[in-house]
Order: sequence, then C-alpha cells, then structure tokens
Amino acid sequence: MSNIPDNLQYRESHEWIDATQDPAPVGITDYAQNALGDVVFVELPKVGRQVQAGEQVAVIESVKAASDIYAPATGEIVAVNDALAGNPALINTDPYAEGWMFKIKTSSTSTLLDAAAYAKVIA
Repeated sequence: MSNIPDNLQYRESHEWIDATQDPAPVGITDYAQNALGDVVFVELPKVGRQVQAGEQVAVIESVKAASDIYAPATGEIVAVNDALAGNPALINTDPYAEGWMFKIKTSSTSTLLDAAAYAKVIA
C-alpha cells in the first residue's frame, strides 16, 4: 500500500504538490518512486523558469526507465533540491520530505486530485 499524505494534492501522472506552502514543494509520489525502482539521476528545472501546469519540467532516471516530471501548477520555479545531485536515492527513501524536487511560486494550479481521488487512480 502506497503512502498518500492527505495534506498534498496530486496529478494522475504521479506528481505531488504541497499548495499550503509558498513556494510550494513538488515531487513524485511514493507509488511512482516504487514503480520506478532505484533512482540514479534527476534532471531538475532551472531556477527562474516560468512553467505551465502540465508542462514537462524535469526527468527522473532509474534502473528501470527514464520518466518525465510534469508541473502540477503554473508559476515560476524558485528553488531546486540540490541534495538530489549527490543523492538521487532521497526520492526513494523519503519522497514527500527530503526527496522533494523543486519549489514553485504558483500563479494557478491545474485540476489536481486530493488523496482519496489519487488513491483511486493507483488502485
């Protein structure tokens, strides 16, 4: 059973955002990191980049595959998790805290799912 925190919002493509924070941290879900397997590399977006909700903004490479990461909101990338450069496995060990990928100053969010709706997507 995947860990799906109630305080976050989700995309069907398995990204999460904590819209209660400003800027809002973004990462991938426990379900996604488990499906990917051991994460070996993360290509993060550039700070200052303006993104649209649903736009491809990052790439995660694992021992199984490379996966695109999509912005869950429209806004500006204001920070990236530099710790992932040296330790991309943080995404595996702590996807909702230490394994966040980037922070976005949101101007609007796309249609996002709450925890219950996301649980149905991955069921």
